[in-house]
Amino acid sequence: MLRFNRSLTLAALALVGAAELFAAVPMTKVMLLTGQSSKYHDWTKSAPLVKSYLDQTGLFAVDVVTTPPAGADMAGFNPKFADYAAIVIVYEGAEWPAATKAAFVAYMKKGGGLVTIHDTDNAFPFWPEWNEMIGVGGWGMKPDGGIGARNESWGPKLRWRDGQVIFDATTPGNATHPARHDFPVVTRTAAHPVMQGIPASWLHANDEIYSQLRGPAKNVRVLATALADKTRFPTATGEHEPMLMAISYGQGRVFHSTLGHVGPNDKPPYTSLVCAGFIVTLQRGTEWAASGTVTQTLPADFPTAEKTSLRLK
Repeated sequence: MLRFNRSLTLAALALVGAAELFAAVPMTKVMLLTGQSSKYHDWTKSAPLVKSYLDQTGLFAVDVVTTPPAGADMAGFNPKFADYAAIVIVYEGAEWPAATKAAFVAYMKKGGGLVTIHDTDNAFPFWPEWNEMIGVGGWGMKPDGGIGARNESWGPKLRWRDGQVIFDATTPGNATHPARHDFPVVTRTAAHPVMQGIPASWLHANDEIYSQLRGPAKNVRVLATALADKTRFPTATGEHEPMLMAISYGQGRVFHSTLGHVGPNDKPPYTSLVCAGFIVTLQRGTEWAASGTVTQTLPADFPTAEKTSLRLK
């Protein structure tokens, strides 16, 4: 009897030690930076879901940093970027102070990670370093408050033609998108850590195909594209538009996702955001931006070429 109790005690101690060791493994610190949207988007709907998806991986310790609201004084906004392995941004609003921009540029050049999501494409059109970080961007706010700051002077569009990226500096037209709908996302760089194991084509749910984004387009790897059907959407570009991109900036890594639209009048479930394809690429893209590797396996509910997959619980 005594021997049995001793064995039980040793087993219990071993379990406790293992649990303590597991708990001692630090999670990767990630900042989710948000706080402003244009009238076409709503960060209060998207940012909480983004945080929940990062939390679900068990890989990240996520701190939410919120800017002052639109129209408020931004002078004191100066988060400590260097404390984090990656900065995930859901933001489309006022310019940051010059010192904050400089700190972010330094952070990225020294090996920081950046993840940008959908409406963030439209942020900071007049910040040259930012435009280089994200590769290509969308509309952007003009000084008078109107949209459409980015035009042909910002740089070429990225196209996928004949199995390769084409820099299109001649086709007229600036940022646009067809109406929201389900569309296939086609993997273009299957060997990239974010894309390994992801199907060659998968059906994304009810989102906008951001089209004709422009920018410096430096050091960009197009990971996935989408093509809007011109028979359904006559004003679509007819081009394979980049949906997911990986960009190098200095020693830093950027995962750029154009997916994930939610507007101020949308009601849950926010279909584009609860699509398992959006969730999984966000999770994997954040891990890669933070570390350069991806350890997450592809879940069984990832969309197929024929069927969307929504996580409604």
